[in-house]
Amino acid sequence: MDEEPERAKRWEGGYERTWEILKEDESGSLKATVENILFKAKRKRVFEPHGQVRLGMMRHLYVVVDTSRTMEDQDLKPNRLTSTLKLLEYFVEEYFDQNPISQMGIITTKNKRAEKLTDLAGNPKKHIADLKKAKDTTCVGEPSLYNSLSLAMQTLRHMPGHASREVLVIFSSLTTCDPANIYELIKSLKALKIRVSVIGLSAEVRVCTVLTRETGGTYHVILDESHYKELLQYHVKPHPASSSSECSLIRMGTFPVSLPCAPSFEWVHFLSPCLVLPHSNGYISCLLALCSLIRMGTFPVSLPCAPSFEWVFLSIQLHPRVIRIPNRLSAWREYRKAVLLFGIGHSILLFINVFIFINCFNSIAQKQQQSRR
Repeated sequence: MDEEPERAKRWEGGYERTWEILKEDESGSLKATVENILFKAKRKRVFEPHGQVRLGMMRHLYVVVDTSRTMEDQDLKPNRLTSTLKLLEYFVEEYFDQNPISQMGIITTKNKRAEKLTDLAGNPKKHIADLKKAKDTTCVGEPSLYNSLSLAMQTLRHMPGHASREVLVIFSSLTTCDPANIYELIKSLKALKIRVSVIGLSAEVRVCTVLTRETGGTYHVILDESHYKELLQYHVKPHPASSSSECSLIRMGTFPVSLPCAPSFEWVHFLSPCLVLPHSNGYISCLLALCSLIRMGTFPVSLPCAPSFEWVFLSIQLHPRVIRIPNRLSAWREYRKAVLLFGIGHSILLFINVFIFINCFNSIAQKQQQSRR
């Protein structure tokens, strides 16, 4: 019986004196403190180590939203549709914040049909504006998982091989009305390397489990609204790139130049040689796959890769990490110690120089006296 209060205290230890975190500004508002907490959380997610894993920075994502009649259920307040659209607005902002060179599109499905709410694009403002307009959507009929995935596949199949192809399905219903065999469609998605993930709002569905397992995605069922938001945040960060991706550099363009037939080397990044080979049609291209950002002297054009865009964007948007320095008292003590050591060293050198000068002067004087005698 005596151990129970101690357990309660340890369990409640993380929630003690939480009011000290919130501090009011001069106007009595807590807005600055809340923004600071959100900013620290965002920085923590951005700087989270990924290990020795290459991430797929260039992403093409379609979000499929179930707008069938089950979205009118009120287990999420005020209902599933309003809560989903509100969380998706925040998801779009975070997605483009951490994936600035990626694209996204939104598909809705209801009444056995699927239609595009927004096309695949990289403008977050347009997606958010269309999501706000979709709050007045009437939820009717049953969804069609087959038609939604087929519509997304028609666009994603034409995306380049160095970019990831992803589909995120927000599925509320327990049934799907499909015009054909969905398992054949799953095989096509797997062959095209389209990664499909599902977030369920009701319960686990067998076809969604098979879909995510075959395509390499994830399947989760929400517990509440906070868990719903966490599951969406999981899909914000880029996933590890496939080992079978076609290339790491993107050819931005070539320019006609006159070069000798022999290959030439140009030194960039101090010690990394950039190999340039002429083509038979008079154009050149860089064959080095190790440079993060290549700039050749023959023409002022950079051939960047996806991580280069990401690193530049993060270096512009986020402040550098704060390095803690010692307080003023300890810094002053270190300064005085350094000055004292410098003075002692300088005095020793001066004494040695004077000693050498006196010895030289005495030796010269003795030689002069001996010459006079």
